[in-house]
Amino acid sequence: MDRDMEKLRNLIFRLCAAPGGSGEESSALRAARKELEPYGTIRTDALGNLIAEMGSPDAEEHVLLDAHLDQIGWIVTRIDSAGFLRVGPCGGMDRRVLPGSPVRVCGRETLCGIVCVPSDGENTDKVPPVDKMAVDAGLSKEEAERLAAPGDRVFFACEPKQLIGTRVSAAGLDDRAGVAALIRCAQLLAGEKLGCRLTILCSTREEIGGQGAVTGAFAAAPTQAIAVDVSFAMQPGAPEENCGTLGGGPMIGVAPILDRKMGETLFAAARRLNLPYKADVMGGKTGTNSDAIAVSRAGVRTALLSIPQRSMHTPAEVVDLRDVENTARLLAEYVRGVK
Repeated sequence: MDRDMEKLRNLIFRLCAAPGGSGEESSALRAARKELEPYGTIRTDALGNLIAEMGSPDAEEHVLLDAHLDQIGWIVTRIDSAGFLRVGPCGGMDRRVLPGSPVRVCGRETLCGIVCVPSDGENTDKVPPVDKMAVDAGLSKEEAERLAAPGDRVFFACEPKQLIGTRVSAAGLDDRAGVAALIRCAQLLAGEKLGCRLTILCSTREEIGGQGAVTGAFAAAPTQAIAVDVSFAMQPGAPEENCGTLGGGPMIGVAPILDRKMGETLFAAARRLNLPYKADVMGGKTGTNSDAIAVSRAGVRTALLSIPQRSMHTPAEVVDLRDVENTARLLAEYVRGVK
């Protein structure tokens, strides 16, 4: 792995090491803010969005780049009579992999626990809904009530890992990989004279409805925007026609909600840079922040770039660093062309 890939890997690992569930992204915000501060004027807003301003403030064209800060997790709903922490989901997750997963409870003290499924010995082949699961922190009811409380957040307790070659695994790569691509884009553009105003938005609450992108885009009032998220990469059982490929480059969105001309410009830029890419064709909405940004105020021309990812919404999400780097390079090339 070359030096640039090592730097990008370390950036992603730093971002993923900071927990940040929907509506409670403060730790993730601090980590991202530290990385972005050298490249723009930084501020935050009432919903905890992180905003960095670059480029020409008086330019006619104003480009917004968005990626969401939050990750999936749980919220403690109650402590039962046996000391188990009952939880509700904050965002969708693949519940098949939850039983036995190690987690971290951010209570009065940080607690280690295991996701468990109360069972009567029957129907052990079925995975119950998340709100029927519990977190076992090894505590009595009295100990649990002293150290934790309803409203505390729970996250996967997994260290980011280097896999073979340029592939990495971590919880929260959805969408810290996208945040890393925005930071890397800012690095690539640093010191250049841009012909547009550029706003980088690391938005909150995407996993529960995208409210951060709604308010962030409204406040920014851009003339055009690109959202960066993750999408499905090929793995066993996945439909090939709907998936990207690890190492196959960014997936460029094509959908009714997205601006066709911006998509064509991104395709042309990828070819010009000789970057791998795939068209990601959808028949309606995209399920990303681009849906909300496109209808902000009187409407915003919006495009979507997605980083291929395996094992989405699990404790072991997987991306290829080359896809993150190529997404950043494509973003930077697009911004350079806006006048």
